[in-house]
Amino acid sequence: MERYDAAIIGAGPAGSTMAALLAGRGWSVAVIEKAAFPRKKVCGEFLSATNAPVLARLGLAEAIGAQAGPEVRRVGFFARDTVLAAPMPSLARAGGWGRALGREHLDALLLRRAADLGATVLQPWSAEALERHDGGFVCRLTSGAGAETRRIAARLVIAAHGSWEAGGLPSQAQRPKPRPSDLFGFKAHFTGAALDSDLMPLLVFPGGYGGMVWSDGGLLSLSCCVRRDRLERLRRDHPGLRAGDAVLAHIRATTAGVRRALAPAALEGAVLGAGPIRPGIRPRAASGLFRIGNAAGEAHPIVAEGISMAIQSAWLLSGALERHAAALRSPDPEAALEAAGRDYSRRWWRAFAPRIHAAGAFARIALNTPLVGAMRRVVALFPQALTAGAYLSGKTKAV
Repeated sequence: MERYDAAIIGAGPAGSTMAALLAGRGWSVAVIEKAAFPRKKVCGEFLSATNAPVLARLGLAEAIGAQAGPEVRRVGFFARDTVLAAPMPSLARAGGWGRALGREHLDALLLRRAADLGATVLQPWSAEALERHDGGFVCRLTSGAGAETRRIAARLVIAAHGSWEAGGLPSQAQRPKPRPSDLFGFKAHFTGAALDSDLMPLLVFPGGYGGMVWSDGGLLSLSCCVRRDRLERLRRDHPGLRAGDAVLAHIRATTAGVRRALAPAALEGAVLGAGPIRPGIRPRAASGLFRIGNAAGEAHPIVAEGISMAIQSAWLLSGALERHAAALRSPDPEAALEAAGRDYSRRWWRAFAPRIHAAGAFARIALNTPLVGAMRRVVALFPQALTAGAYLSGKTKAV
């Protein structure tokens, strides 16, 4: 049976960043990823400037900069007939401005870097079960086709599998009962759109919210979240359309800024959907099992900080493990694992809890029709409120 210092479940931005950081420090690392890359994901694709120090440490700043979309220097607000913009707060010391990059490119770059640094990539393999054994864990894996099984051992396990899918791992949630307020995510790409290249507008429409940004390859990315009850109504109102196409028709019909931006545009490929989304804060560490990315905590996508929180949570955990590295190498590392977990959890809370709470407040306003009306009036009188909102969402807070 293969043995590793750490087994990381999931090779998205959180898992691959974690693997690269640990492998670069000499750890033996296995990354377990069930999907074959490259693969598209429902994601806003925006990378805040706060990620620049981590990407530079990984040696990926230049490669990502060469592929990503244009710098986002303004934040906008599109709701009904309201079309407004304001400056995006900058972070000059960390790279200045955020940019967008499709997950099919970002995840592949990060995972390739982890492999170059010595991480073992097990792909496509799925982690089906975890058992505590001999001071660590044994993880049972199945191949992508399900025809093969294998077992690997690790001193600690890092869950980076996100939060959307239920499963049998102790870090995965049970499938919850459906609720009318559940949010489902959709993403579409367009060519030939008429949105200014430096603008990332927040979209607020009946029953949901979203955003648009220019991403790599000259594609405009539109991502959004829609309540379950609104989605069911849209599917009834548009019986001949797929769910994602019905959502796009709804956004166009109710949001003037989107209608103008997409008037000359052409849809590129199919609309992707996923969910339900479960924003919130979850346990980060317990007895050698650590959570990063959405598995640790998820902000409402209204603040476009999902990728940033994933990458930066890996940075925080790698730092905590490094600070306790000597004790972790002892014959009895349990106390060190608990200490590293407390260290990581405290730093994670300080870095991310404020933006998760701010995102929740913004989302409640965006999903409440009377409050949206008040929001439109405030933003019309004080466009700088958009800049303040971007600041509160963490766009200038490097960890």
